[in-house]
Amino acid sequence: MSDRGRSGDKGMTPARPPAGGGARLLLSRLRALMANQAQDPHRLDRVVELIGNTMVADVCSIYLSSEDKSLLLVATQGLAKEAVGRTRLAENEGLVGLVSATARPLRLTDAFSHPRFSYRPETGEDPFHSFLGVPILRGGRVLGVLVVQNRTERAYDDEEAEALQTVAMVLAELVSAAADQLSSGVRQTRPVAMTGRTLNEGLAIGKAHLYDPVVPPARLFAADPDAEEQRLNDALEALRTSIDAMLTRAGPVLFGESRDVLETYRLFAHDPSWAGRLVEAVRSGLSAEAAVDRVRREHRARLESARDGLLRERLHDLEDLENRLLRQLDGNDGGGREAPPGAVLVASRIGPAELLEYRDADLAAVVLEEAGAGSHAAIVARAMGVPAIGGLTGLVTRVEDGDTVVVDGESGTIQIRPAADMVANYQARIAISDQKLEELALLRDLPARTVDGVEVDLMINAGLSFDLDHLDEVGAKGVGLFRTEFQFMASETMPGLDEQATFYRSVIERAGERPVVFRTIDLGGDKVAPFMGRREREENPALGWRALRMALDHPYFFRRQLRALIRASRGGTLRLMFPMVATVEEFDAARKLLDAEMDWAVKFGRDLPNRVFVGAMVETPSLAFSIDKLKGKADFLSVGTNDLMQFFFAADRDNARVISRYDILSAPAMRLLLRMRQRADEAGLPITVCGESAGRPLEALMLMGLGYRRLSMQASRIAPMKLLIRSVDMSALTPRVQAAVEGGEGTIRNQMLSVAHEFDLMI
Repeated sequence: MSDRGRSGDKGMTPARPPAGGGARLLLSRLRALMANQAQDPHRLDRVVELIGNTMVADVCSIYLSSEDKSLLLVATQGLAKEAVGRTRLAENEGLVGLVSATARPLRLTDAFSHPRFSYRPETGEDPFHSFLGVPILRGGRVLGVLVVQNRTERAYDDEEAEALQTVAMVLAELVSAAADQLSSGVRQTRPVAMTGRTLNEGLAIGKAHLYDPVVPPARLFAADPDAEEQRLNDALEALRTSIDAMLTRAGPVLFGESRDVLETYRLFAHDPSWAGRLVEAVRSGLSAEAAVDRVRREHRARLESARDGLLRERLHDLEDLENRLLRQLDGNDGGGREAPPGAVLVASRIGPAELLEYRDADLAAVVLEEAGAGSHAAIVARAMGVPAIGGLTGLVTRVEDGDTVVVDGESGTIQIRPAADMVANYQARIAISDQKLEELALLRDLPARTVDGVEVDLMINAGLSFDLDHLDEVGAKGVGLFRTEFQFMASETMPGLDEQATFYRSVIERAGERPVVFRTIDLGGDKVAPFMGRREREENPALGWRALRMALDHPYFFRRQLRALIRASRGGTLRLMFPMVATVEEFDAARKLLDAEMDWAVKFGRDLPNRVFVGAMVETPSLAFSIDKLKGKADFLSVGTNDLMQFFFAADRDNARVISRYDILSAPAMRLLLRMRQRADEAGLPITVCGESAGRPLEALMLMGLGYRRLSMQASRIAPMKLLIRSVDMSALTPRVQAAVEGGEGTIRNQMLSVAHEFDLMI
């Protein structure tokens, strides 16, 4: 931003806005302008004139960001009119560039003395000393900068800065709605390709639907500020009450720092300064929703530039609160979310409960900024049967609501605003994929039996009630892994005993005669239920306080789940397994609690299951080398290859920098898996693989060659896996896999590909 100056007017006292002017007067006039001149192509000119006159400013200007991040002057009162559409500031250039880069307001009494001052003679702005600039924010992206200036060295006060920020929020919606008429590129049009991590395979094309609550322009203003303030206060009180109830009900299972974190979350909700900013915005003339949205935009902009991890977590907490408050104001009662049929859901991050609200929305795909392949949002996406990609850094700032998005879950890429020929190419690929699925559906009732008569049991991994719909669709033999934590993660308060038992009973009944193996609750790490709040930060959460460790530390919580499982299985068969067992002693401790619950049921005359089978998840190398010690203690084993491999190779599977550094198709990993299968056979323990590897063709071939005969996977992988198995000659495959195990130390993926091609296998 420039200004070279003349100082002859320095002694003048500037005029001030009229009493009561401020934001309310500005918004009142802006609302009238928007209503009366909705289609006026010169509306931005009217806006700067209105702002300048109301704030008694000598200059008011709007700069909008282009796709190359430069800032173009698109409207002004006070600068040379011929500069409009010509003056363009490079990214970070001048004071306007500073406001844009930091996404924060800037107030100066003497712009000339600032080190970032830049002079543009074509604007004719020599006489202006004072400067107030605020970012125009939308969806975490800086759309531009709104500036007022005065000839004198005027000190803009807090009220004026607040008023201009409020107007900038309204202006963001105005310029976004008018983007097609602007030449500055406010609405992004350039095609963008992004690469992330595949969370669920598949191809899709759809229009972008932004997840974060959006306040439409028609709901920005308050007709009655007093009534609107009451609405806001009522919503704040309801929000606080729900959080207080969440904390109270979670009391028995939260101790120490975990409880402290949720208390901090409650403090945010009760923070008078946060509420005060919201109330002040409503009093200025904004609707309650717009007031929340304005504060949320500021927090999101700070989040984008925050480098400190703890600060980012706190800003996430605030954004969560603001989204909750928007839903409270909207009267959302927890029902399903709506989206246009065939939409691609776009979000910075989303929890499993929130994603489940879109179950009936007929989404085409889900794309996220944050999410690992093992995240629960990813698992829900798989259950919904939609392609999903995560780890798309900067996604929400690059996509606009309604943009065409191509999602390629095979390569982990998305195309935003793709060219017509690319769309046509993907439409052809989708048609071929649909035809292949129809052919695979014909295998539903056929056995998963090799050409030489070896049968492999194929089961599904589940965790949601509608997962059970897939049992008949794909012809699976049962549920090899039912994740019980979803019921907790989808609930604002801790599910009670009756609620848990009813849910487990419904799962058993829907499965019919087919077995269901319940995994006891696996929370902790990146899996945090809403009623737990944000737990204390751990340096390495995957190796931290989670799963069975957490359950054993809170026996009241754990025993309630065990009691619910026993009650749900009365008169039938209960199959359950404990997650992430590190030692045989941990398994013994968990089994002891189960036995205590069985004794309690007998003591009080409750019906028991006819049979109980108890297993252990082998996810740690320590238990993998202790399988023989589980003989006579456990009834079965299940290999969780996702965690087992990341611990075995000391490489976080959700860390993009190291995930490619190891491969389960390597001699060391295969030797471990072979040893585990052999020790399980010697101990008389049936063993199943339920990690993601079970559903991947080459990995599944390796597992079968190592002697595994029970595989559990996501439902969509059952049919392709059945096709593969029915093309395998196990007597020819096994020696090749055994030879690979005895070979080198590196990856043998290429060797397995050669085997598949040599035997003409359907991979």
